[in-house]
Amino acid sequence: MFTRKDIVKLIIPLIIEQILLMTIGMTDTIMVASVGENAVSAVSIVDSINTLLINVFSALATGGAVVTAQFLGMGKIGKACKSAKQLILVAFSFSILIMSICLIGNSFILNTIFGQMDKNIMQDSMIYFSVSALSYPSLALYNSGAAIFRVMGNSKVSMVNSFLMNVVNLIANYIFIYIFDMGVLGAGLGSLIARTFSSICVISLLRFSKGDVRIKKLFRLDFDFKIIKNILAIGVPNGIENSMFQIGKILVQGLIITFGTSAIAANAVAVSVANIAIIPGMAVGLAMITVVGRCVGAKEFDQAKKYIKNLTLTSMASLTFINVIIILICPFIISVYKLTSETASLASQLIIYHSICAILIWALSFTLPNGLRASNDVKFTMIIATISMWVFRILFSYILGKYFNMGVMGVWISMTIDWLFRAIVFTIRYFSGKWQNKIFVE
Repeated sequence: MFTRKDIVKLIIPLIIEQILLMTIGMTDTIMVASVGENAVSAVSIVDSINTLLINVFSALATGGAVVTAQFLGMGKIGKACKSAKQLILVAFSFSILIMSICLIGNSFILNTIFGQMDKNIMQDSMIYFSVSALSYPSLALYNSGAAIFRVMGNSKVSMVNSFLMNVVNLIANYIFIYIFDMGVLGAGLGSLIARTFSSICVISLLRFSKGDVRIKKLFRLDFDFKIIKNILAIGVPNGIENSMFQIGKILVQGLIITFGTSAIAANAVAVSVANIAIIPGMAVGLAMITVVGRCVGAKEFDQAKKYIKNLTLTSMASLTFINVIIILICPFIISVYKLTSETASLASQLIIYHSICAILIWALSFTLPNGLRASNDVKFTMIIATISMWVFRILFSYILGKYFNMGVMGVWISMTIDWLFRAIVFTIRYFSGKWQNKIFVE
């Protein structure tokens, strides 16, 4: 169903898009570093919550993408268009609810999760969190619109939008942070403006799309609960899985805070670089949804199995390439952040360790299961991921980080133990063939 050229045309723009999306958070961290390590820590802490919510929006987008992809595989263009609109309606409604909760409960949420942090970091975190919350509807719309374009095999649209988002974010950050000296507030406003601009662009393009999927009468609230049920059947388990993953990271972040400002800042920098280090794998994983979803819709399971294998191997190769480069230029990367010598040394250790593990096991842990999700095997991936998160990542973080006095390095080792468990179980699942012949959308 897809030639090698088709897949390359899908993946390359996705890699560029993911780089550009990750660069927004990284740009905020680098530019706000001029304000001090407290500001860097605040942005990192709030971004751990933002990442949780972004992953929830992405889970909904994945649910909608799988449903739309399967309808396209069946040749049901009308239902594909209808499912795309239902995704937009559900994602936007849900994001408004989440935004309201975060704005009202700003102080309560931060104090509950990160109550032990320094008062100055807490104050900056509250400011950045409030402005970030205003961008949640834009994030939800952008993720949904981009997912729909990817399903059509058109990843260039979201790539161009990501580029424009970065340009707007960079200009706004420069004005707010360097000219008006607004610190974390300036970083938050820059991201808000950039995300709002990008969401308007991608939804407008979807409205006038010349591809198979086009959304007509965008502002008519004609909910179709049968299609919504199909979207949620995939999106909710995926959302629970992603949420558990990010909640675990937030809880671990609370542990890292107890290790001191140097550990917090080193972790913040390492996380920013680690996000870049896995971009090729994430891009291939997104392509997997489109490719395998359409194969499953057409009931071509042999092709689906072949594409899962080939795309996972592609992910491994691309992760090897980028992480070898990161290891080689790690000293230069660290120098950009202007850290103290203690913080710089710790950040370097975390980055190198992460890159080595990303080369060896990340693709099997996170790219491969996207093929299972695209075939409706979402409950299995949810259960395994949730168990792995709580047993390995969280429990082992406290054991290694706190009780064995390994600090933040112990936390990162626990994270990779979680990866290893997932890799083993998902690989066994793939070869068992039990992910095939699941219930289709109708």
